[in-house]
Amino acid sequence: MTPVAAVARRTLAPLAALAITLGGVSWAFPDGLTPWRSVGIVSGWAASGLLLASLLLMVREARLARLLGGLETSYRWHHRCGLLAYLWLLCHPLALALDGWSEAPRLAWQTLDPRAQSWPLWLGWAGLLLLMLGLTTTFAVHLPYRRWRGFHLLLGGGVVLGLAHVYVLLGNEPLLLALLLLAAVALGWRLLASDLGMAALPYRVTQVERPAAGIIEASLAPCATAMRVTPGQFVLAAFGDGVHYHGCGEYHPFTVSGIDCQGRLRISVKALGPCSSRIQAVEPGVLVQLEGPFGTFLEDVQSTPQLWIAGGIGITPFVARLRAQPCRQPTTLLYLYRPVRRDGNDAVAFLDELRQLASEDPHFELCDVSDEGTADIGRLLDQVSGLAERQVQLCGPPALLARITPALRQRAVATAAIHFESFDFR
Repeated sequence: MTPVAAVARRTLAPLAALAITLGGVSWAFPDGLTPWRSVGIVSGWAASGLLLASLLLMVREARLARLLGGLETSYRWHHRCGLLAYLWLLCHPLALALDGWSEAPRLAWQTLDPRAQSWPLWLGWAGLLLLMLGLTTTFAVHLPYRRWRGFHLLLGGGVVLGLAHVYVLLGNEPLLLALLLLAAVALGWRLLASDLGMAALPYRVTQVERPAAGIIEASLAPCATAMRVTPGQFVLAAFGDGVHYHGCGEYHPFTVSGIDCQGRLRISVKALGPCSSRIQAVEPGVLVQLEGPFGTFLEDVQSTPQLWIAGGIGITPFVARLRAQPCRQPTTLLYLYRPVRRDGNDAVAFLDELRQLASEDPHFELCDVSDEGTADIGRLLDQVSGLAERQVQLCGPPALLARITPALRQRAVATAAIHFESFDFR
């Protein structure tokens, strides 16, 4: 992928949100009204456009996510649009109340009092209340995923109620009806196709290996159509029940660590939360629903020398790439990990396999470092020959990326040459 194409893909999501918002504002821009009433109308339309954009960015479909720059980019702008919409919605009734204040304070209070209003206005207040509850739980990072998801769905209901509020007030405007139906379709797709798995592909667990303590690698065989996955991509997987295993039934992202020509996949799961910890006991025969694939990591690996940096379970996309084909250009892999003692020995996921690959591939060099969060990143980077001319691929926790990225830039590595994938979205 060219740098221009990469930038265009990253900016498509915010540009689409901006286009939807400005389109609504320009269509209903007030003329000849008082200043505060004009502010109230503009803020209401801006909020409606942002809410619709946020709902569309919530749709979890592989081709759409790829068009918008990836699932993580879509989710990030989904969150930003929702937050901005909520702020604009707060301005909407306040501006209308200030418009009434110029006539009488009592009129301003009646504008803010739902008890004195008709049912179309109740729709607006109900939508605002649902958005308030949904956004509050968005920031509750320690809330269990299933409960967080339930509260988060209130945001979708708030969007539909808000658009219905505008539709009823403006008297069955066809454009608003189309927007309301579009919001309902987006919400329905997310609930039925994604969350309930109607668009997922069935796979079955054929083998389970344990490359390290707290990590399993499950081999999955397609039950019908196989996904077309490339190394570096991830899937959303929901594990079902087996003879002795009860799955959590939730979709979580897992990077593919192996692909074969018959469509079989391998995914690696580290015990990081309640669901991923339960998956550690998965057994052959369990049915798995997969959505995806998502992501473009390692897609634009060029012929220039490479530096790959992995932290912990972030090693999996690099393992998938190395298993798929030998390196075609000088490649150095810096693998930072925290060893876990198992059966009296230090067990690190895929380390033995990587060392074997390094001994067989003259273009591949492995530098593995036991990192307890105190490794001297600068010293490690200084040992990489021709660092400024390399294309850098990073995969790992956000804290690790925050340590490495500034160090790379200090050593004259261009920002455009740094590509990364992190694990910081639900």
